[in-house]
Amino acid sequence: MIEIDNVLVSDDVVKAQFVCDLIKCKGGCCEDGDAGAPLTSEETDILNDIYETVKPYLTPEGIAEIEKKGRYFFDKAFGWVTPTINGKICAYGHYDSKGIIKCGIEQAYLDGKIQWKKPISCHLYPIKTKKTKTYELVNYEPRESLCKPACVLGKKLKVPVYVFLKEALTRKYGADFYSLLEQIAEQYYNDKK
Repeated sequence: MIEIDNVLVSDDVVKAQFVCDLIKCKGGCCEDGDAGAPLTSEETDILNDIYETVKPYLTPEGIAEIEKKGRYFFDKAFGWVTPTINGKICAYGHYDSKGIIKCGIEQAYLDGKIQWKKPISCHLYPIKTKKTKTYELVNYEPRESLCKPACVLGKKLKVPVYVFLKEALTRKYGADFYSLLEQIAEQYYNDKK
């Protein structure tokens, strides 16, 4: 484990290699799971603030599910989460012409309509975080079959997880945190030579 302040980062975040291969996985992480996207309590407020701006980017089925269940809801096992359509795709997602799931929230962000890219849990994936009383745990947890193409592509391109997720890790923990993680990782790779 790598300890930076009160954050414990799994060694796999530095050692493993990963690059999303959307052509092969089709964004399956947006529909494969036991609940919608995990949200922080701050993110529930953000969703309330941006929902009307994001709504035009959503499918009629997504809107109907959100109107039925709410913009988010509390799940006993996972905390605050986005609703899903029939227990599958996130209500904020849609399939593009190639069958790849795209995020309506992210599209609104890319179009300059909102300042929030997407839930941090989505941005960090395949990293999952968990808070304990004293630490925040940062673990690399790709889905075994769904993320296999991403693991293969990451190895082919030689891109470590922390590099692939630089923007998300910096967004979550700050530039100083990422800089320290990068230094530790570089030391690890120098020691391997």
